Amino acid sequence: MGKELFKYEQPFTLENGAVLPEIDIAYHTYGRLNADKSNVIWVCHALTANSDVLDWWAGLFGDNDLFNPEDHFIICANNLGSCYGTTGPLSINSETGKPWYGTFPTITIRDMANTLELLKKELNIETIHTVIGSSQGGQIAQEWAIMFPGITNNLILIATNCVHSSWGIAFNESQRMAIKADPSYGENTEDGGAAGLQVARSIALLSYRNYKTYDVSQRERRKKTGYKAAADYQQYQGEKLVKRFNAYSYVRLSEAMDSHDLCRNRCKNHEAGLHKIKANTLVIGVTSDILFPIAEQKRIADSIQHAHFGTIDSLYGHDGFLIEYEQLSKLIREFYSKTQSNKNLISLIKA
Repeated sequence: MGKELFKYEQPFTLENGAVLPEIDIAYHTYGRLNADKSNVIWVCHALTANSDVLDWWAGLFGDNDLFNPEDHFIICANNLGSCYGTTGPLSINSETGKPWYGTFPTITIRDMANTLELLKKELNIETIHTVIGSSQGGQIAQEWAIMFPGITNNLILIATNCVHSSWGIAFNESQRMAIKADPSYGENTEDGGAAGLQVARSIALLSYRNYKTYDVSQRERRKKTGYKAAADYQQYQGEKLVKRFNAYSYVRLSEAMDSHDLCRNRCKNHEAGLHKIKANTLVIGVTSDILFPIAEQKRIADSIQHAHFGTIDSLYGHDGFLIEYEQLSKLIREFYSKTQSNKNLISLIKA
């Protein structure tokens, strides 16, 4: 249990034809695999998250939560291109002996899904009970379910889409412009682009939240500190991300999000692509989400046969999926109660 590392010591070919000489996949596991391997819960994480899901999704994942290590074998792998252990821009390019930094090749959501399949085989897991993903993690989960049919009995997709929108791409490009406007980005050092990353985080927050979020959350602070309350908050959040993340990874991961298109080189339309998903599926949207509007989740649910659709209400927009764990737990329990046999319900829907 805890953090582990899988070293895949063979060439890994990306969707665009570029080849990584080898890759590392950092991942966390919690709990124990049961005798028939039927208790696997696999988490696909969002843009700047890591594989320690019990840390960042507390309330939904934890000792006393819906998904807990006592009943489930929980797996979360760090995304390809990240800076938390899986191969990415900070990794050493074995062919040069130096970190990749800005020379790390562009990657796609499909590349990320392929790394998960490699790890799944390494762990000798044939079928997963539930794959759950939110935001970019939801994009990865969809791709994985389409590329490798039958990998999971249940699929839970939260605050995500089947093709990244022009609106979302515009937000991401604005953030990348901020990073690349930082002269240090071109220097290819570990902290290159840090000042730009701080600005990028400020831009991102505007899409993760909304007008009402700022109006309510900054109200008391504004009474104490005046009109600069929201400005100080943006500065703080930017500084906070710089301390834990990397600009080169941020650029590659946001580009991967922009690449998300289930229909690319695969089918005539997105509905046909989604129809390939056969797992019991629950799609959840956040009613106040302006980055991934709820119409995007409704489109997914309408296109997957017998999919279930639910919503959560939150002040916090897109970030609501990280915060409203009680609503999420309730929707997931209801989903399991409708779709699972009594044999499998004992631990999954207990209060």
